[in-house]
Amino acid sequence: MKILLAAVNAKYIHSNLAVYSLRAYAKKYARLAEGEHTVAIAEYTINHRTDDILAGIYREAPDVLMFSCYIWNICQIEEVMEEFHKLRPGIPIWVGGPEVSYETEKFLREHPAVTGVMIGEGEETFCRLYEHYAAGRTGDALGAIKGIAYQSGGSIAVNEGREPLELDCIPFCYEDIEDFENRIVYYESSRGCPFSCSYCLSSVERQLRFRDLKLVKQELSFFLEHRVPQVKFVDRTFNCSHVHAMEIWRFLREHDNGLTNFHFEISADLLTEEELKLLAGLRPGLVQLEIGVQSTNEATIREIHRTMKLERLKWAVTEIQKHENIHEHLDLIAGLPCEDYETFARSFDEIYALRPNQLQLGFLKVLKGSYLYEHAAEYGIVWHSRPPYEVLRTDWLDYAQLLRIRRVEELLEVYYNSAQFEVTMKILGVLFDSAFAMFERLGAFYEENGYFGMNHSRLKRSEILLSFIESVPGLPGEAVPVIRESLIFDLYYRENYKSRPGWAPDAGEWKRVSRFYCKNGKQSHVERFFYRFPGKSERVLRHLPERSGEPLYALFDYTDRDPLDYQASVRWVLAPGEE
Repeated sequence: MKILLAAVNAKYIHSNLAVYSLRAYAKKYARLAEGEHTVAIAEYTINHRTDDILAGIYREAPDVLMFSCYIWNICQIEEVMEEFHKLRPGIPIWVGGPEVSYETEKFLREHPAVTGVMIGEGEETFCRLYEHYAAGRTGDALGAIKGIAYQSGGSIAVNEGREPLELDCIPFCYEDIEDFENRIVYYESSRGCPFSCSYCLSSVERQLRFRDLKLVKQELSFFLEHRVPQVKFVDRTFNCSHVHAMEIWRFLREHDNGLTNFHFEISADLLTEEELKLLAGLRPGLVQLEIGVQSTNEATIREIHRTMKLERLKWAVTEIQKHENIHEHLDLIAGLPCEDYETFARSFDEIYALRPNQLQLGFLKVLKGSYLYEHAAEYGIVWHSRPPYEVLRTDWLDYAQLLRIRRVEELLEVYYNSAQFEVTMKILGVLFDSAFAMFERLGAFYEENGYFGMNHSRLKRSEILLSFIESVPGLPGEAVPVIRESLIFDLYYRENYKSRPGWAPDAGEWKRVSRFYCKNGKQSHVERFFYRFPGKSERVLRHLPERSGEPLYALFDYTDRDPLDYQASVRWVLAPGEE
């Protein structure tokens, strides 16, 4: 007998922790796990053609087929299941995951090809199903398995729920680490969340459980020894336990291999002085932090049942930035209750002013099982019927306003989160009182000129941004010359760009300087400027850079890059013979 666990990931670089955890648990605990009985895994991505996924699964010839279901893959999986059932109608098909663990009866009625649903946490449930099929039992015996819903004889049965597992009994699932080469490894040291955010499914499971720290350290040692590039902790609020977080961060500091990066999702307002001190001493690039803010509007925070001390969060974010060793990723959500266009713009400006490495602007997803799903009508929330169930309008935001915010989000990704326009974005912060208003005006400029929906090069993006600045009335007289130079600086900050911008001066004018400093070919570059641009630690606060009377030369060294954003190191140098 062969059970096939199929996963359809968002990208190739991702891996699916769920299917590997199910297989590892069954291998350790299931009876009849030896001999002819196997559990195989097949991973695809949403970029695969549905017919290719179907063909791949058909060639695997499973005796039982199971899918891991999420909002990003459920539509593709539904199509594959329907077509596979036509080809192999006698093969049981099971599904599990957050996308199918709620409203299971409705899901089964709408999908007659599906045998059943594993509801919620799946390891023990999968183990019992494995034994069921390995022993050749009939469908009647499914009634004894907790944590499932299934179809039988034209009716639907929903069995008793299953108690959560102790995390220590779940086996480590990454022994065959070579299978994850060039992919992100996902790891959990806890399950559950102590908070009750109304938009989040993690709030449904309030029972917080931690994996024994001795086990965690052994498993992290494995990743470090095998020099895994990145490990993402999937713990919902990693630092909700001070002792747990400190032990793991201390361990990573003491056993750092100089390569592996560890990603944590935290609540910044919970960070203690002791934690901040420890984080400050970590190797640049060892740790990156994702910090959910979602909104700075007090009414919204109260309404979504979120616990957050905003001023403490801001302080902690700023403290982390002082040491320039940790990549910070801050999140906002558009479409939450009590958040209108103006208050969202203020939330955006308030968090943008913190200058995180990335500011992710997401849109409310109305997830089955969440508090907001159950109470959507009270807030006038209307959302897409199909995954990912993103908001269309609320009592506070109409669809036209959400479209304007989407334009801001797209350009935020291009010009800010990409880190390809770092210096220019700092200077634009001086030219515009509101970052949100600046991105909004830039979005309108893109719309008017038909630039959306096109795959522009970085040079073309620079040209568009310069044209936008030239079109804005009332800017200081120095604005355009400064932006012309800052865009050139940003181009070479990232790479030794082959094509020179049309507004850039002829590099032959300082050929003598280039020959003197650039001894390693394309691994360095000298560019002439008349404005000195701020470095990593420097912020442009109120004034544009002042023009220098004499040329300034920036030496870009591509052999020495910033571990957080991959920018080249820059040194301001004199022309040969100058003192």
